[in-house]
Amino acid sequence: MKFFDRSDAGEQLADVIELETTLNTVVLALPRGGIPLGLIIVDRFHVPFDVAMSKKIGHPSHSEYAIGAVSEEGEPILNTTEVTGLNNEWLENEVNAIRRKMESRRQQYSAYLEKIPIKNKTVVIVDDGIATGMTMKAAIQSAYSLEAKKVIVAVPVIPKDTYEELKQLADEVVAVEVPRAFLGAVGAYYRHFPQIEDDQVLELLENYQKKNKP
Repeated sequence: MKFFDRSDAGEQLADVIELETTLNTVVLALPRGGIPLGLIIVDRFHVPFDVAMSKKIGHPSHSEYAIGAVSEEGEPILNTTEVTGLNNEWLENEVNAIRRKMESRRQQYSAYLEKIPIKNKTVVIVDDGIATGMTMKAAIQSAYSLEAKKVIVAVPVIPKDTYEELKQLADEVVAVEVPRAFLGAVGAYYRHFPQIEDDQVLELLENYQKKNKP
């Protein structure tokens, strides 16, 4: 195991991130797993924090299998091979349903987080690991659609092929571990990798708010 838990992964990731300047830099974490890591990086570099809503679109007959991803902004990212033959009306309804869930989650988080404009800023997008990279691709596209000046992807672990792919989409990809032979799941690189629930996220955000009150 490379990482004990998300806190350990966040500390190790913060060690390998190099920022030219922290001026006009924002950390965006993908909920829910990326939030504990994002908060550690924010604490290390003393920069503003927000979330980047991005979620996979699951196949209608196998919800865990990603056929695409959607973010708050921009068009959905789709695997053209996988969506061929799917009902277009189903796909449109699924995208709309995911976006409604994102709006609800954004509203929930707004008690503790203010949405930060990222135009002309350096954006560090953080998650607890990447497998296919579909949700991260949507987050990258969203950041550029909002006119981010520079987009840095920061994750503890990412397969070598996905790493090379994302390097073509973002300005920079930072990772602790880039295995050529990926173990098949991000959780395989953690000793403790429990699912993070909404109440845990809200507690983390509440603590962040208290710590950063002017």
